[in-house]
Amino acid sequence: MSFDLESLIRENIRRLKPYSSARSEFAGEAEVFLDANENAFGSPAGVGYNRYPDPLQKELKGRVAELCGVDPSQIFVGNGSDEAIDLLFRIFCEPGRDDCIVCPPTYGMYCVSADINDVVVSEFPLSSEFQLDVPAILSGVTPATKLIFICSPNNPTGNLMERRDVISMAEKFRGIVVIDEAYIHFAASESFITELTQLPNVVVLQTFSKAWGMAGLRVGLAFASAEIIALMNRVKPPYNVSAIAQRAVLEAIERRGEIQRWISETINERNRLIAALKRFDFVETIYPSDANFVLVRVSDAHALYRYLVMEKIVVRDRSNVEHCEGCVRITIGTVEENNRLISALERFIQGRDI
Repeated sequence: MSFDLESLIRENIRRLKPYSSARSEFAGEAEVFLDANENAFGSPAGVGYNRYPDPLQKELKGRVAELCGVDPSQIFVGNGSDEAIDLLFRIFCEPGRDDCIVCPPTYGMYCVSADINDVVVSEFPLSSEFQLDVPAILSGVTPATKLIFICSPNNPTGNLMERRDVISMAEKFRGIVVIDEAYIHFAASESFITELTQLPNVVVLQTFSKAWGMAGLRVGLAFASAEIIALMNRVKPPYNVSAIAQRAVLEAIERRGEIQRWISETINERNRLIAALKRFDFVETIYPSDANFVLVRVSDAHALYRYLVMEKIVVRDRSNVEHCEGCVRITIGTVEENNRLISALERFIQGRDI
């Protein structure tokens, strides 16, 4: 099915003249900056923080491009992946008229962002194996459907979507397919970034919040065609990623060997925790995970959650999520944290038997 990007863009975005910041108008080298009304005397926060950051994060994009094998023009850097999600609604969906598709159970911000942007949400639940129902989804597409969101590995279920299903959907859909890969670094699977050349309507989201350990800095990534990324840069705020965040991510990239070690340790601990959970009779189902968490169906999720809170251990009660009734989601912690959780679960059994 042919893909026509221009036909998807909202008319007001087509006409939009983006804000021109002082830093975006100047290119080259300078020693005296009197163009942006900054405090020339410095900042108590540190050297250089009195100056606005690079609005297009050129140095950071260059390093990410090297790591991921794409051109810098195919990379958007945002204030978390949530900013990229919001921008896609603003660019492609007419408020009060267009709709998007989500596949619950999945990441809740797709629906929240849709509601904020006054975009109708059509839900097509995952199968009992937490996989996409491609025929149902495609049959539900209307001329007003502009975005389909796919989370892989999925949150809160932890599993990868079947790759052939995602590719098939992208090939047959005239709109934008957004593939959220926040947890891809924990999975034994290739990123959909490698499919961008063949699938011009795909946007891949990643983040520095999970495997990279920088959730507090709020730095997310979107990978897509240069044309889609240019639209995102046109609509975003001028200085959407702070200088502190840009500098910290660049430093982290230089230490990526340490990140790989943490990923390996997380996967090992995931396997160990799953093995431990299998010993408890109140655990009914442990769902396969390709992420840094595991979804577990238990006999009484509310009771288990309340008990763990009393033990000063916080997990996520997902009982109110479709297809996740009776489930808790447990993030993989350190060896010490996981040992503490396992010990608490052993005491939970003893308390029930009294």
